[in-house]
Amino acid sequence: MKALFAHGLKFYQTVDGKLYLRGYNQKFWDRYLTHFEKVYVIGRKVKLKKSDLKGYNEFSGDNLVFVEVPEIHGIDEYLSNNSKSNKIIEKTVQYVDCVIARLPGTYSSTAINYSKKYFKPYIIELVGCPWDAYWNHSPKGKLIAPIITKQTKNLVKNSKYTIYVTNEFLQKRYPTKGVKLGCSDVALPNLDEKILEDRLIKINSMRPTDKVVIGTTAAIDVKYKGQEYVIRAISKLCKEGLNIEYHLAGGGDAKYLKAIAEKYNVEDKVMFLGSLPHEKVFEYLKNIDIYIQPSKQEGLPRALVEAMSMACPAIGSETGGIPELINKDFVFSNGAVDNIVYAIKQVLDNNMKDEAIRSFNKAKEYDSDILDEKRSTFYHAFIESEFK
Repeated sequence: MKALFAHGLKFYQTVDGKLYLRGYNQKFWDRYLTHFEKVYVIGRKVKLKKSDLKGYNEFSGDNLVFVEVPEIHGIDEYLSNNSKSNKIIEKTVQYVDCVIARLPGTYSSTAINYSKKYFKPYIIELVGCPWDAYWNHSPKGKLIAPIITKQTKNLVKNSKYTIYVTNEFLQKRYPTKGVKLGCSDVALPNLDEKILEDRLIKINSMRPTDKVVIGTTAAIDVKYKGQEYVIRAISKLCKEGLNIEYHLAGGGDAKYLKAIAEKYNVEDKVMFLGSLPHEKVFEYLKNIDIYIQPSKQEGLPRALVEAMSMACPAIGSETGGIPELINKDFVFSNGAVDNIVYAIKQVLDNNMKDEAIRSFNKAKEYDSDILDEKRSTFYHAFIESEFK
C-alpha cells in the first residue's frame, strides 16, 4: 500500500545529490513505513553545502520517495508555479492509495482536495494553529490568517480521521465530526530517574547570590518565537538586582535579537549558542535552571517537552498547547514583559524542586512507546476501515 505524506517540507540537497531534512529522522518515517509499503513525500528542494549538515537528517531508503514540487509561498512564486505544483500533487494522489496531510499547509490542503476528487482516503494531522501562525508572522499574514483559518476549520470538520498534536487546544479551535486522536508529535525515550535526582541536587546547591540561567530552544530569527520579550524581561530583572543570564539555543541570524539586547543594556546577559546537535541540546538543558517558551505560535512545542524531560522548572506563554504542559501559575500573556518578569520571580520565590518534579512527571506522558502505540492503533483502524 502506498501513501502520500503532504506537508510542504523543505528538502536540502548537497552537491552529491543526497537529500536532508531538519527535524525529521528515520524514526519519524518509520511510524508510517510500519503501515505502508512506500511513502511518497512532497517537498521543495534547495541547495545546501555539505559542510552545513549539523542538525540535518538524511532522507533515504528504498521505501521513501521524494516528490519535488516548486516553491509557491511568495506571490511571484505562487503566480508562476501554483498550476505546476497542483498538477504534480494531483498526479501523485491518483497514484497512491491514501494521503496523510499535515495542516496547516498549502500543499497539504491541495492534497486533501484531490483526495476528495479521486475518492482516496486521507488522514489529517493537525500540527499547528494557522490563525496563530499567520497572524503573528507578518502584516501580510494578518490578511491571510482569516482565510486559511476558515479553510482549515472546514477541512478538519469534514475529515473522517484526524490526529491532533495537542490534547485540548487544537481540538477546541478546530473540531472534527470524524474519528480523532490527541497524540503529540513529540516522542521521548524512557526517562531515567537519575535526571530528576541530578536536577534536585543542582537546585539544593543553589545559593541566593548564584547566577540563574534561563534558556529557550528555538530559531532566533523567527519573531513569533518571542525571545525579544524575554530579553526585555531580563533587563528589568537585572535592574532589580537579580543575577540572571538568558541562553538562546537555535539557528538563524541573531542580528535583531542582539540589537534588542543592546537597546536594553543586557548584551553581557544574553548568550547566543547557535544551532546545537540534538544530542547536545539535552546537555544544554541539563545546565540551565529555568526553561521558558515565550512563543506567539505553537502546536505542542517539542522544545518545551524536552526541557521538562530534563526536569527543568518551566514557564511559558498562553499559546497553543503550552498551557497543557506547564503549571497554570506560570503561564503568561503573549508578549507581556511584566508577566514574564512576574512568572520568573514566582518560580524563583516558590519551590523550584516541586516544579522540577512536576516537569519530569509530566514529560513521562510523552514516552515514545506509549505514543507510538496510540498512533499505530489509529493508523491500523484507518486501514482496516478503508481498505478491508
